[in-house]
Amino acid sequence: MKRTLLLLSLAMLFFAASAQDTLRMMQYNLMYYTENSGVSDCNAVTNNLDQKDANLRTIFHYVTPDVFCVNEIGSAAAYADRILNNVINVDGIDYYRHGPLTNYSGGYIANMIFYDSRKLTLHSHTYVTTSYRDITGYKMYYNSPDLASGDTVFMTFWIAHLKAGSSADNANARLVQTQRLMNRISASGNPGNYVLSGDFNVYGSEESCYQELVNYSNSLYRFYDPIDRSGHWNNNWEFSDIHTQSTHTQSDGCFSTGGLDDRFDIILVSPYVYYGSAGVRVLPETYHALGQDGERFNGTILSPANELIPSNVAQALYNQSDHLPVITDFVIDATAGVADRATDFQFRVVNPIRERLDIYFHGAQSDLYTFEIFSVDGKSLARFKEHLDDGGQRLSWPFPYKQGVYLLQISDSKQQHQIYKLVK
Repeated sequence: MKRTLLLLSLAMLFFAASAQDTLRMMQYNLMYYTENSGVSDCNAVTNNLDQKDANLRTIFHYVTPDVFCVNEIGSAAAYADRILNNVINVDGIDYYRHGPLTNYSGGYIANMIFYDSRKLTLHSHTYVTTSYRDITGYKMYYNSPDLASGDTVFMTFWIAHLKAGSSADNANARLVQTQRLMNRISASGNPGNYVLSGDFNVYGSEESCYQELVNYSNSLYRFYDPIDRSGHWNNNWEFSDIHTQSTHTQSDGCFSTGGLDDRFDIILVSPYVYYGSAGVRVLPETYHALGQDGERFNGTILSPANELIPSNVAQALYNQSDHLPVITDFVIDATAGVADRATDFQFRVVNPIRERLDIYFHGAQSDLYTFEIFSVDGKSLARFKEHLDDGGQRLSWPFPYKQGVYLLQISDSKQQHQIYKLVK
């Protein structure tokens, strides 16, 4: 019977994998999408919004992202509406939406998210104020076919625009911003599917603000870099294929210059998204800066001739911003990790697993529970029993197995079963 249940669970996991959906995300610093930039050389002539709309329309509809996170949009709702109506929802498209605007940290520019409402619904939003700009958070849920019965996954998209500048004071300001973000996320007590993107203005992975994100003290909340390219990125040809700024070597006063020699624009993901342990998994092989072929170190997006993308898209990137957008895809599986709910008990398994397997229990009555860990080919690796009282409890056991995917079967005295996917 146990073997039958295990094989059935594997078949269900296979079926879920075959029914997966994909989300494409694009992160982009729009470079002062506002009529009031506060920069005298960045005006209606050098940074005309009608022209920016045309350029952005070309870029957006070439990529067709499901989630579009932006920096440097004007800090008034009218600018988000303008992009939605003039750039995105055009030519018969009417299903994109944008999130609420926050700008409590002040300034002329803010962050924003646009999303395909056929796939995602906005659940809630929040923000972290800093000395420079809000870090904004948008919690979404996936419009699963089984949404009515409660099967879905949640994702929170955090958007940051960290302090610019290469001085020690600027670097410290960036650290303070990321510390505030990580304190907020960890204080929630709810690790899960988080994505952090934005213009980080960092010069290398050694910077304290970046380390605050990827080596946060609580490993359940730290972020992972999908492409794992540690090093000093600034003006280093070894990282020419991931540089995102600047698209120009010369400027009329609005665009930054110097050519492509910095990795400022980054997408990071939580452990849950990195390992795919809560219904969402990043696809690192899809992560790229649009138009970046690695052949334009200290050059422009146009020179040498860009054969990676159509010429009109390359020209639009050059005219639109001094940053390149960064893109990655996610696999969505609304049934991943969902246990059989027709039981009198409920467990929450903490994924991904490090050196210990941590489980939170909630039950209506005391009982004796049997826990058995299997490899994906059905081999039993461990079996143990625990008597648990009603209410909430935490369990923790060593997990001395190599990285991979495992199954955990939990049974009570009435032979009710739940099966969970474990990821290490």
